[in-house]
Amino acid sequence: MRLPFLASSAVLALSTQASALTEVTFGTNWLPQAEHGGFYQSVADGTYAECGLDVTIIPGGPQVNNRALLMADRIQFHMGGDLLQAFNAVAEDIPVVAVMASFQRHPQVIISHPGEADTWEELKDLTLFIGDNGYTSYYQWMISEHGFTSEQRQPYTFNPAPFLANPRSGMQGFLSSEPYAIQSEAGFEPNVFLIADAGYSTYATTVEVMQSTIDTNPEAVECFVNGSILGWYNFLYGDNEDAIQMILDANEDMTRDRIDFAIDMMIDFGIVDSDSALELGIGAMTEEEVEAFYTSMVEAGVVEAGLDWTPAVNFDFVNQGLGMELRPE
Repeated sequence: MRLPFLASSAVLALSTQASALTEVTFGTNWLPQAEHGGFYQSVADGTYAECGLDVTIIPGGPQVNNRALLMADRIQFHMGGDLLQAFNAVAEDIPVVAVMASFQRHPQVIISHPGEADTWEELKDLTLFIGDNGYTSYYQWMISEHGFTSEQRQPYTFNPAPFLANPRSGMQGFLSSEPYAIQSEAGFEPNVFLIADAGYSTYATTVEVMQSTIDTNPEAVECFVNGSILGWYNFLYGDNEDAIQMILDANEDMTRDRIDFAIDMMIDFGIVDSDSALELGIGAMTEEEVEAFYTSMVEAGVVEAGLDWTPAVNFDFVNQGLGMELRPE
């Protein structure tokens, strides 16, 4: 049975007593992978326990809706996607709040064949395989901001075969997924264009809670956010072997070389530790960045104008510079 959250004095008093830790559950939005590494790190090395939480991670997946469990008060913390989810929550009057952004840059990429489209601008000359969700979100921004067209888009069915068969095509992907698969299975290194580098400025892999949790148990939220921030520093830059083993144990289809590839890509492309995080610490979110992304989505016709997005984002638990000393010189 889930225990109630503890008040701050009790959290501190019990921080060294594992048997008395407050049990909470964090639901991810996909199967265990390196992109969840900071959370597994803080379970593995006891960082969450140090401030009073016994955190259980339950994976997401194709048939799992952990966000629904959050809204039903079945779990306390959830791994969100990007800020579009936050805007949609406000529009639907759902009191889900983002309290941390694990990723400063969205890991969505467009992939091309080397020699066919070697710059972002040259992608406009290709057929692009883009899924339905991507077409209604970031691709509308690509049309509005960069002059891509609906006509050049073909539906992506999460099968790379059409892309591989047509050198004059590009394909959507995630930074550490499709590029790895193409290198491993097709035997060549594709061009990889991070849409964040072209200006798609949303945060991603947020930590979501219900507003009621913030109101009644801010100490638990603070513990989880702080633990997650430290977890990401330690996973990227420290001893992450126990966290990696937890991921491998939880996902039988995951491999060590794929995890290593993903960690390298997250570091090289600044997915976690870049931009605002360089000055404010991992997990950073700023009102200016959220407003700028909202404006760009209104201009692209993705979200409605005049929406008050502020109830969906809470900045109180981040931007404190926590853990920055753990970053390598």
